[in-house]
Amino acid sequence: MLLSTKGEYGVRCMLDLALRYGQGPISIQDISKREGISKNYIEQLFVRLRHAKLIKSVRGPKGGYLLISQPRRIKIGDVVRALEGPIAAIRCVQPQNSKDLCERISTCVLYILWKRLTDKINEVLDSATLEDLCKEGMKLSKHRLVHPLPFQI
Repeated sequence: MLLSTKGEYGVRCMLDLALRYGQGPISIQDISKREGISKNYIEQLFVRLRHAKLIKSVRGPKGGYLLISQPRRIKIGDVVRALEGPIAAIRCVQPQNSKDLCERISTCVLYILWKRLTDKINEVLDSATLEDLCKEGMKLSKHRLVHPLPFQI
């Protein structure tokens, strides 16, 4: 399974909002500048995230976007599923309709493997919150400041 840019960029945008949680609405333009993602693409992502009730928009001159709940309550798995749809290693594990069902599913040893892999992927994504990633990011930033790369001219 390979996440598309929807999942990758969407998580980055949600992290941007999480890092500024409690500071009021954040504009798409500001997120775009910080993350290097086009405003149009962020708008498309935010439509999906609004429908999933993960963010809300505030209109007006000081408008923008806010997380709907605290960063510690938003799982990365929920963000990825809102943008990518169901997360599965292979289609037969989470069929969207009866056409996706494999006729060998009841006797297929590979199905067992793919199902376990899918469960682990979802478990990892659901065990991490926006707050967890913000904390990890802060640790990385501190580490970089404490241990700068050697630089000579």
